[in-house]
Amino acid sequence: MKKTIAFLLAVTLLAACLTACSKGNGGQDGGSGEADKLRIALVLPGKKDDVSFNQAMYRGAMEFAEKNADTVELKVTEGVYDVADIDPTLRDYADNGYDVIIGHGYQFSEPVNTVAKQYGDCVFLLGCGVGYQPNSACYDVQLEAGGYLMGVIAALATQSNKIGVIGGGEGSEITRGHEGFKAGAKSVNPGVDIQEVYTGDWNDTTGAYEAAIGMYDSGVDVIWHSGDGIGLGVVQAAEEKDMYVLGNVEDQKTLAPQNVLGGLQYEWGNALERIFSTIRDGSFISDGEKETYMINVENGGLSMTEINDVKGWLTEEDLSAINDVYEKLGKNEIALPEI
Repeated sequence: MKKTIAFLLAVTLLAACLTACSKGNGGQDGGSGEADKLRIALVLPGKKDDVSFNQAMYRGAMEFAEKNADTVELKVTEGVYDVADIDPTLRDYADNGYDVIIGHGYQFSEPVNTVAKQYGDCVFLLGCGVGYQPNSACYDVQLEAGGYLMGVIAALATQSNKIGVIGGGEGSEITRGHEGFKAGAKSVNPGVDIQEVYTGDWNDTTGAYEAAIGMYDSGVDVIWHSGDGIGLGVVQAAEEKDMYVLGNVEDQKTLAPQNVLGGLQYEWGNALERIFSTIRDGSFISDGEKETYMINVENGGLSMTEINDVKGWLTEEDLSAINDVYEKLGKNEIALPEI
């Protein structure tokens, strides 16, 4: 049954690529409109230049599209954050003949699962979300691994024995990342004091800034943030208080060269390459049992940015310990929290 569905889906996609499709959604990036190309739509919840979650996906998708320029066409829509706006945006792309539609974010879960049922000829990809349909798949990041590494760095760097972690919406990879951060910190410093805040909104820059200011004022000297627009608020607070911050998703050193100690970088193109290879060979299938396409340290989709210790808080021994943990994560040799 699975092979039959996969074969039919592959035939459907091939037919779609060979059929002239009408064009819509003006003012978006990329695309030649040639009927023989696989037409891909990427819908971002934020701005493509946010130096975080959206920028990393935009970069990865553009690199994938450029590498496969002869066979794919990419359109991008930014700033579709509210669920009420996501549903019609997905439908608009499906109605305009797009073959693959990517909803990048947890809030896309319900709309993607709803719309996918009604557009069986289209493939839907869901970033860091939940739920599968026969014509959909999820991709995600093993943020518990990244969080673990950030926790190790924070616990080794702190001079006050107080560190913090700030997230947006609670759930999905964010919660896993926070639990990883706590486990990593305590693995090297069991007595470290860890403060934690969820703003409740991934774009709440002001709330994250105020939370970070409060943490720094209480004695915290290293904070890791775990996503989207909130990161800009945390970095701003770190710069104002002249303390350290650990970035996430993209290298954020340029935002505050004297205060970004390090961070994580996502390579979403890693997941896209694997997903589209299954679409091309006809093996794409998602029936509820399918494994999520995960990026992690082991497969090169999740990496550590360069340590930028301008304050000199990390010793050579500390740096060696950090690299050792990073290498072990790449070999899947560290037991991570299971959420």
